[in-house]
Amino acid sequence: MPQLLPGFEATVDRVVYDLDLPASPDQPHPFIYYITIRNGSDQTITVKGRKWVVRGENGQVTAVEGDGVVGCFPRLEPGEAFSYNSYHTTAGRAVAEGAYLALTEAGEAVVAKIPPFNLIPPDAL
Repeated sequence: MPQLLPGFEATVDRVVYDLDLPASPDQPHPFIYYITIRNGSDQTITVKGRKWVVRGENGQVTAVEGDGVVGCFPRLEPGEAFSYNSYHTTAGRAVAEGAYLALTEAGEAVVAKIPPFNLIPPDAL
């Protein structure tokens, strides 16, 4: 079972509503989220995967799991960080959160939680 590694953390730098992104009629609200993954531990880690859970105000729950992060497997030495952006569409208001899974050089599975953040369309403010 992966353990929390003190210093291995993720922050949500910002969330942007962007109508220029593709969205389906049933999920018409596109959001870009900017994330930074930091390795403040004393161990070198390689991010191997992520899991997102998005809970909509309508009760819909979407779970997304996958290998790597935006097609990469960032190797982070102590003190290094990896920043990226991606996007998600929603039907209305939602809350997203999740975790990154990494391996230390010794092969120990560690995890960093992605703190919950709101996805709120402008017309829902």
